[in-house]
Amino acid sequence: MMKKYLVIGLCLTLFVSVSLFIFGNNEIQEEQPWQWSLEKINSIMGKVRAGKDLTPPSWPDGSKIAIALSFDFDAETNALRDKIISPGIFSQGEYSARAAIPRILALLDKYRIPATFFVPAVTALIHPEEIKAIVAKGRHEIGIHGWIHERNSLLSEEEERELMKKSYDALKEITGKAPVGIRTPSWDFSLSTLKIIKELGLLYDSSLMADDRPYEILENGQPSGIVELPVEWLLDDYPYFGFSRYSSVRPHISPEDVFSIWAAEFDKAYEEGTLFVLTMHPKYIGHRSRIAMLEKLIQHILTHENLWFATHEAIARYAKRNIQE
Repeated sequence: MMKKYLVIGLCLTLFVSVSLFIFGNNEIQEEQPWQWSLEKINSIMGKVRAGKDLTPPSWPDGSKIAIALSFDFDAETNALRDKIISPGIFSQGEYSARAAIPRILALLDKYRIPATFFVPAVTALIHPEEIKAIVAKGRHEIGIHGWIHERNSLLSEEEERELMKKSYDALKEITGKAPVGIRTPSWDFSLSTLKIIKELGLLYDSSLMADDRPYEILENGQPSGIVELPVEWLLDDYPYFGFSRYSSVRPHISPEDVFSIWAAEFDKAYEEGTLFVLTMHPKYIGHRSRIAMLEKLIQHILTHENLWFATHEAIARYAKRNIQE
């Protein structure tokens, strides 16, 4: 009996070995990054790169700097995406609609500042009254931010296209205006994202980090016609104020410390005469101590001259003029 099992085992081993030889083993045969040629490295990196700097000689009316305040109104979509159905987690998303959005709109009204709200379509469907309140102000923009805050790089091209198109259609129907720009959820940009952005005829993206200045995105080394309004984790409220219920690592950074970082970033952007993009989330920035810090930052900015507060759309349209020049 033992001999019989030994023979069977040897046969199975031989079968596997022959199969690997004939059909190949992806794990074994897959080339590792340190084995890649420079040509392959350049081919991979060259799919989406930064192109021409689109900073104009001056912004409208001789302004020295363009200032783009943006709010990613995720609400409950982060939890829904991750299949978390805890009422406690949902309440944090609900806070952004009930308390934070009114507080943010009141602050923007006080200084008559336009802003861009990037909104997952599911957020807009769950909180239509808040979307109506944003649109009713007449000076804010609504941009695409995914369907349910999905991560694009985890999707197939077909899935990503379907969800982006659904998001585009939903926001167009709810707001009465077709969106012209996108900020991908979690700034997650797949190898298909730019292709789909172009298919939808969008004007700009605000998800990449290759510069502080507006630039044209290159696709396989060629100009795409898409304006990039770059973002940066330093200029995002989440790394400073975000809390994870299920993690023991939680930030302990005061609003004053964040103010000092953002003010220094603005001051240098003003000196360079280019662009200042600030990414915020109502569920974080909308709390009282933090909205007070944001107002202090606005007041700091207003001590400077020749400022242009504008939506992402307005800035992208103005910057795109430089593509043809």
